Amino acid sequence: MDFTGKVALITGGGGGIGRAAALGFAERGARVIVVDRDATLGQGTVDILRQQGRDATFIQADVTQSADVQAYVKATLDAYGRIDCFFNNAGIEGAVTPIYDYPEEMFDRVIGVNLRGVFLGLKYVLPVMLRQGSGAVVNTASIAGLVGGPGMSAYVASKHAVLGLTKSASADVAAAGVRVNAVCPGPVDTRMMRSLEQQRNPANPDAVIDANRAAIPTGRYATAEEVANLVIYLCSDLAGSITGSHMVIDGGRTGSAGSGVGPKK
Repeated sequence: MDFTGKVALITGGGGGIGRAAALGFAERGARVIVVDRDATLGQGTVDILRQQGRDATFIQADVTQSADVQAYVKATLDAYGRIDCFFNNAGIEGAVTPIYDYPEEMFDRVIGVNLRGVFLGLKYVLPVMLRQGSGAVVNTASIAGLVGGPGMSAYVASKHAVLGLTKSASADVAAAGVRVNAVCPGPVDTRMMRSLEQQRNPANPDAVIDANRAAIPTGRYATAEEVANLVIYLCSDLAGSITGSHMVIDGGRTGSAGSGVGPKK
């Protein structure tokens, strides 16, 4: 778990799991590139790292735009000359509403960030790793990539697709010593969960929290740091034979009968 001298590139690094991963990689010696569309959040992560004496850089980018993705890859190479770990993490939750009422523009936005953004990251980072003959990618999927749930058609579709991209990409690059995996978090104590809870029950979001916790055998949400630790492990030499796989971190939720990605209102 020693990343001294290695370079970790993280999209969606401005908060939540992305920020926790940035802090975790840096604590273990990595030089960190934080990519986020929100300059305030992204720079905020870098400021924390620099206050700790870490080597970190922020790049503002929209992961749905090919030019922006190529730019963050180029900027990383210009700064550090390589990419050892790529946490392909940027994502949005979208709306919570039945599929027959789901806004088309919101569907396109969710697919754009959660799927196209992951595809573009793979498309432009993997060639760097192939030239190096080494590298590890972790895509952020979700238990929504394994099961369905009410009101989350775009999110569920995007995360199922991320698992498909993970499997295909891993097969393309495994022989060259490059690994591609995914993590599938359940409910995590982040801004995204606050948004989903509020959307499911605006009058009483705490009731959604209680229902979610009741559906988790451990009785609690995961922390962003717990998910980040799994990401870091998958990027480490300890996971050298793991590729084309996904790891679930949900407190046992999908292992329980009748699990879904969220309770009804």
